[in-house]
Amino acid sequence: MEEKFVQFSPEQFLEEAVGIIKKAQEAGLCLRILGALAVYLHSEHCPEYREYFFSLGRLGEGKPIFTDLDVMGYSRQSQQMRKFFDRGLGFTPDLYVNSWNATTRNIFHHKQGLYDVDIFYDKLNFSHPVEFGTAPGRGRLELDFPTITLTDIVLEKLQIHHINKKDLIDLMILFCGHELAEQDEKEKINLGYIAKTLKGDWGFWFDSKTNLEKVLSIADEFSQSGKVKTEDLDLLKKQIGKVQQRLETEPKTPAWVKRSRLGTKRSWYNDVEEVAR
Repeated sequence: MEEKFVQFSPEQFLEEAVGIIKKAQEAGLCLRILGALAVYLHSEHCPEYREYFFSLGRLGEGKPIFTDLDVMGYSRQSQQMRKFFDRGLGFTPDLYVNSWNATTRNIFHHKQGLYDVDIFYDKLNFSHPVEFGTAPGRGRLELDFPTITLTDIVLEKLQIHHINKKDLIDLMILFCGHELAEQDEKEKINLGYIAKTLKGDWGFWFDSKTNLEKVLSIADEFSQSGKVKTEDLDLLKKQIGKVQQRLETEPKTPAWVKRSRLGTKRSWYNDVEEVAR
């Protein structure tokens, strides 16, 4: 399958995406940006780390850094959301995906083919579930704007069992550019929430621990080749060390303890199949 990229500069794409989120808000819809673009937006205050999007070749040397626009909404508003993108914004619906996944996932294509919009509802359900709630006023989407929280972005990346270079770079940028906290605070990663989310799910916990080690490993490789500054690597080690310690010391639930006894003898993650676009 031919690889697709967003046909905008990063700043143009960010402006376009934020504009959509604001229009959705005006229409009474709760919609938030996910993924790499959310990381990019939250790195505006630390351009030295944002630069790693480009210098490390996130999607390959010389390639753009974004493939599409990923957003999260609530299933209670899925019908209105489809009308908003189709009739309101003039996007072309992916009839196959949208008919099969009406209240879990929708895809819309820009009318000029400049990018696709991938809308998820209530949760990201890939290797491990990341929950956001089901209705406005009772979920996590209202905790930040125009993206999901930094904390949820971290969980979005940590849940990936077969994690790749681009997601490891995203995590590296997130941990270098943001402080850790024990509660929800603006522009901080809520380590308390992450630990509490993982304390009942051994599989999610195990893949998170593994992925944190992979972040350190790839950052070390980048450092040895001169692509990552020594001081940035030292900061990353300090930050991830705190996360690792917190995940170890958080009291685990009986379900976590029971599942831990099986370890990797039985599959601990969901197999993920890409939706054809």
